[in-house]
Amino acid sequence: MQGKADIAIIGGSGIYDANLLDNVREVDIDTPFGKPSDSISIGDHGDKAVCFLPRHGVGHRISPSKLNFRANIFALKKLGVKRIIAASAVGSLREELKPLDIVIPNQIYDRTRSRPSTFFEDGIVVHMGFADPFCPETSNTIVDVATSKGYAVKGGGTYVCMEGPQFSTRAESRVYQSLGFDIIGMTAIPEAKLAREAEICYSMIATVTDYDVWNEEDVTIEAIIEIAMKNEVAIKDIIAGSLDKLSLEQHCMCKDALAGAITTVPSMIPYDTKRRLDPLIGKYLKE
Repeated sequence: MQGKADIAIIGGSGIYDANLLDNVREVDIDTPFGKPSDSISIGDHGDKAVCFLPRHGVGHRISPSKLNFRANIFALKKLGVKRIIAASAVGSLREELKPLDIVIPNQIYDRTRSRPSTFFEDGIVVHMGFADPFCPETSNTIVDVATSKGYAVKGGGTYVCMEGPQFSTRAESRVYQSLGFDIIGMTAIPEAKLAREAEICYSMIATVTDYDVWNEEDVTIEAIIEIAMKNEVAIKDIIAGSLDKLSLEQHCMCKDALAGAITTVPSMIPYDTKRRLDPLIGKYLKE
């Protein structure tokens, strides 16, 4: 076995390494969907085994639209991960959400168009509920920790996920704002969908880096990285505190997301599909 982990951190812009963990070792994992973005680091945080995956690969070399989200989440499932804390840089669509503020969103609006967003194909159909895309149990813990530490944090809000890698036009940005969305980014989808299919609790710590372009200011990657790096200490502090508080027992809808959702008659699911997806569906197909 390549290792085990209870909780995963997916690092986005500004969070590139596992230096908040002890006794770190790297593992290389294969999945039926290919390789994840990079090798995964596993370490200890107190009595918990925690792994770290750089979403865009070391050196930030993979574009949002080219990320192998399925391999990333499947690899974490193979490690036994029960909860994911995902870090992400976002633009603000609200005047009151300022650069360096932190948002723990509770909703997503999907504007992507070219990303595989399910594990279930090749002879199996799964219709899974996704009304509440982020795990409330995990998110509430993160909000409580961030608030107790005195950070400017907003609990709740809608993350609109765009395709990228280009930023929004001014027209798009104003429309998103008029629709009542709060923040905008490029990576929550299909990451959150796949985590739910894998029955892993998924929550996001979103760092506001800019006001998108609705307020007439251009967005540059240099400015985004600069702001994201300024908040790196805060994000790591919040993650560390959340790791201390999070239970390894799941008491939410995430852990049984596939119960009753597999539509295909089990005997009709191809053997190769059953074998490939066993870490996800094996417990539901036992005689």
